[in-house]
Amino acid sequence: MEQRLDAGAVAPAAMKAVLGVEAYIRGCGLEPSLIELVKMRASQINGCAFCLDMHSHDARQRGETEQRLYLLDAWREVPFYSPRERAALAWTEALTRIAETHAPDADYAELRRHFSEREMVDLTTLIGLINLWNRLAIGFRSQPPLRKAEAA
Repeated sequence: MEQRLDAGAVAPAAMKAVLGVEAYIRGCGLEPSLIELVKMRASQINGCAFCLDMHSHDARQRGETEQRLYLLDAWREVPFYSPRERAALAWTEALTRIAETHAPDADYAELRRHFSEREMVDLTTLIGLINLWNRLAIGFRSQPPLRKAEAA
């Protein structure tokens, strides 16, 4: 599969705007590990190879365990995620599948138990952002790099 186009080269102002939101998210106070889990989970749902590669690599660099990354798709079935992470993952799934779920009240109520109003806005922005990145990467067929250390 070949990349269809380079969005940054074609529309640098658009990419600058998206990167501005990314910079906001990185500095908003949400835990870096939570940010990576949310990005991974949305990317799993959307089937975005580029983002899965990037965010699994980033998560491992930040100390995330292989086990938690491998089991993320089955997070409801294992005890390895905190209640706060579980609330964020449920909200991620609900918003990533918004046409199906319509953001259920139960997911929102659980979110409110673990996040401040500001954090809920930041988390929802993060979820929207990773869904945008997934659409850019999938739509334009961005390809993950082959990592030499992992290729051996």
